[in-house]
Amino acid sequence: MKVLHVPVLSQEVITALNPVSGKNYIDATLGFGGHSEIILERSEPTGLLLGIDQDKDALSYTSERLEPYGERFYTKFGNFSEIAEIAAGFPVTGGILADIGVSSVQLDEAERGFSFTRTGPLDMRMDRSQSLTADEIVNTWEKPELAKIIREYGEERFAGRIAHTIVETKAKKHIETTTELAEIVSGAIPRKFWPKGIHPATRTFQALRIAVNDELGALKRFLPAATDLLQPGARLVVITFHSLEDRIVKDFMRERANPCTCPPQFPKCVCELVGDIKLITKKPIMATAEEINQNPRSRSAKMRVIEKLKSNS
Repeated sequence: MKVLHVPVLSQEVITALNPVSGKNYIDATLGFGGHSEIILERSEPTGLLLGIDQDKDALSYTSERLEPYGERFYTKFGNFSEIAEIAAGFPVTGGILADIGVSSVQLDEAERGFSFTRTGPLDMRMDRSQSLTADEIVNTWEKPELAKIIREYGEERFAGRIAHTIVETKAKKHIETTTELAEIVSGAIPRKFWPKGIHPATRTFQALRIAVNDELGALKRFLPAATDLLQPGARLVVITFHSLEDRIVKDFMRERANPCTCPPQFPKCVCELVGDIKLITKKPIMATAEEINQNPRSRSAKMRVIEKLKSNS
């Protein structure tokens, strides 16, 4: 398996986490280990890193690639939303990183079914042991359900037309491949409304991928679980790639930093709810023009960071 993986915002991640020897870190979305490798390098000689991923192919590849780090690096299979159970007994004194989304390697592998430009099966599963696939959603879900996920998860204005066209097509024949679906979606959108700079099926494929993998639900479960694992001074770094994810992260971090429920007209807080984290980034950190030029997929990346406070601070 030959992999060329370029981690996004790598310098910004290292600045935020500031890896040092003697502390423990978690890469909750290990992938092909680009960020993990840098964290391990910077935390020599005794920093420990736990890598978590639900893609067994990526887990196997990265475990072998980073084997030279020996006992300082180990991996566990699972979804990042299960971090509390997976990382039980692993004190997070340094920080946790979650790089949300599909890696460029997964996108480029036709057989994984993520790409609308490469012919492959309608799969889109991160964890290939789960039963739900994009094929099942496309070929068995009814029009209202299809339109709902395309509209909400893809933020696609022509969700109704796309769902209608999919339903009409599958009534005649089973929709089998990614490129076949991409053509159907493109045909449902009036050409004058095709988005500039991206394929017209981009938003629909995004919506299907999110639905197949319950990505938003997993993110909502991960954020509080990961924050609870942090020891005082440790940081949580989250990188997202579209507005729905970023909104979830932003809202969670702001509410966790300031959980006060008092009406704004109250002169002072009486609910006595105090945040246990501080915001390190009030606005998201984004890729530089230089990085976007070198790695175009970094253009939509947004990074937010929080730090765990001491108890009762």
